[in-house]
Amino acid sequence: MAFKCIIVDDEPPATRILENYIGKVNFLEKVGVFNDSLKALEFLNTQTVDVIFLDIQMPQLTGLQISRIISKDIKVIFTTAYPDFALEGFELNAVDYLLKPISFERFYQAVSKLNSEPKTIVSNHSNTIDFLFIKTDGKNKFQKVFLSDILYVESLQNYVCIHTSKQQIITHSSLRNVIESLPENDFIQIHKSHIISLKHIESTDNFSVFINGKELPIGATFKDAFFEKVEENKI
Repeated sequence: MAFKCIIVDDEPPATRILENYIGKVNFLEKVGVFNDSLKALEFLNTQTVDVIFLDIQMPQLTGLQISRIISKDIKVIFTTAYPDFALEGFELNAVDYLLKPISFERFYQAVSKLNSEPKTIVSNHSNTIDFLFIKTDGKNKFQKVFLSDILYVESLQNYVCIHTSKQQIITHSSLRNVIESLPENDFIQIHKSHIISLKHIESTDNFSVFINGKELPIGATFKDAFFEKVEENKI
């Protein structure tokens, strides 16, 4: 699954270079380019993004200010012509700090780190996985949840809510993190805000899925993949 990326930089030549580089990497997907930091924040308030390539010296809000505002789930790779900010950038837990002009080799080195980022949802790594450990608070506390109990997972901005047959569990994570931890034969994403358990579907139509009395919308982006699953099990 590709990491959804946006570029925030007020210099068009810099954005064009990054767009070109992103297009060459099969695990990256560009979903937006912004030369205005405030418009970028508006986009992030409504859309799911995994990675932001963020210039530092910009009008209105600097890249450092933006990185303090956005969700901690969004990975930041700073791109700047000024090496002076490197230390502060790394103190903000940036994935990397790219100094312009950026070579493709250096760019690829930075984005390769994304695949080694730790996850907050931990599986037992078995081929026949039947449970997950979910981090439930700021401490090192994990709750065991059986996959058979999960009805659906809902995105709540910086968090996800895992709806089970017994309770609701909220954890600081992203839907991408969750879907990568679940067996693809049993779970599927149907909307930018929802992953569902196929076994718990009560009924479906062209627009919604019904689980445990709850109506969940089917997003246009996910519709074809979902109904392919339905066709596989139709009589």
